[in-house]
Amino acid sequence: MSKSLQLKEAVQKFLEYCEVTRNQSLKTLENYNHYLARLVEFCGAQKPVKSVNIEDINQYRIFLNRLKDENGEPLLSIKTQGYHIIALRAFLKYLAKQDIECISPEKIELGKVPQRSVDFLEREELNRLFASIKKDNISGMRDYAILRTLYSTGLRISELVKLDKEMINLETREFRVLGKGGKHRIVFLSGEAALAIAAYLNLRRDSLKPVFVNHGRGKAEKEEDIIAGKVNLNEKRRISPTMVQYLVRNYARKAGLVKKVTPHKLRHSFATELLKNGADLRSVQEMLGHSSITTTQIYTHVTNQRLKEIHDRFHN
Repeated sequence: MSKSLQLKEAVQKFLEYCEVTRNQSLKTLENYNHYLARLVEFCGAQKPVKSVNIEDINQYRIFLNRLKDENGEPLLSIKTQGYHIIALRAFLKYLAKQDIECISPEKIELGKVPQRSVDFLEREELNRLFASIKKDNISGMRDYAILRTLYSTGLRISELVKLDKEMINLETREFRVLGKGGKHRIVFLSGEAALAIAAYLNLRRDSLKPVFVNHGRGKAEKEEDIIAGKVNLNEKRRISPTMVQYLVRNYARKAGLVKKVTPHKLRHSFATELLKNGADLRSVQEMLGHSSITTTQIYTHVTNQRLKEIHDRFHN
């Protein structure tokens, strides 16, 4: 590899390395490409990698911090700026491994990010959310099963929509999912969620593989296209992340919840409920599929509150 490699070409080689050698997810590749595209835009596509110096990086960070949207508001949060720098450091580490002359990634410090807090639904809010779903047709039964599953398992939305019927054991109420970073974990269903899924699947009259599918009147597929393999009915009918997000927002509105409710907020609610009821942080980490306990520690506000309640009860 040439030591006078230009920036745009170097970024492309880095992305190929992440895809093939590191076998990183498509989402990770998209993020790296998005963040590093701004570096290329700022420095210039033809700029030799070895000529990018610390002053260039400092000016790049100022550029990120001063970006504005169409209303003149800051475009990037401190957290998002940090993601740009994390991508830059990963890029520089790759170059160093390839013996390409570049700035040492250790010279680039990550900015201090305000401590993250999580918002979740209280039990009364959850009850209102579930009660807002009318289960008088197959779509309502599906929606109820989706929301129950999200709250019962803490699944990410990407994990939920990929579920196939053969993956789930409704008798043992557990199954294995492939999460972020290609990591498998065991997920457990509550009795309510298992019953909801079973009731929904009992109404289905199709042989499709996905657990959750669309029931709208979409354009009918030609039989010859299906036979020829031109149309994958399983993927065409599989419910999309966008649809799940819409469903959660819609039922939150019907329930009269003033909070912004998302599928990920149900994941937060799942973790919070576990900790409130005495689960330890390490177990919650495993159930959420976090690779680091540091990520799970955003929920320590719950354990801190529980400790305070114990202190108030037993300390005079």
